[in-house]
Amino acid sequence: MKVVYTPDAVPPLPVFSQATISGDRVYVSGNIGCTKDFKMVEGGVQAETRAALENLSIVLKAAGSSLEHIVKANIYMTDMKNEFQLMNEVYAQFFSPDKMPARTCVGVAYLPFGAAVEIECTAEIPK
Repeated sequence: MKVVYTPDAVPPLPVFSQATISGDRVYVSGNIGCTKDFKMVEGGVQAETRAALENLSIVLKAAGSSLEHIVKANIYMTDMKNEFQLMNEVYAQFFSPDKMPARTCVGVAYLPFGAAVEIECTAEIPK
């Protein structure tokens, strides 16, 4: 296993890494919509979704992969009832319609720093 770290992304907390590589896969830790100093972005779930996916992209690039190589994404939301469609509108902008990764979306009671959404993924590292 290799640990991935890039100073260009939101830094990991001391209890996990930004991502790890095992074989030809990269496993990216959950990302929320915050800045590098852990301040939540303004603008609600859509702004948070955009920021989380942009950070995922940075970490994937550091691992030798990209958003187009995600095979599975997991999304956690605190208000799926009211914000699921809003999140999906932004999420869809980051992927080609013919290359949407498999995905699970789960409603949760609370996310770090009061975030509305958190996104993690597993991606291939192209050869």
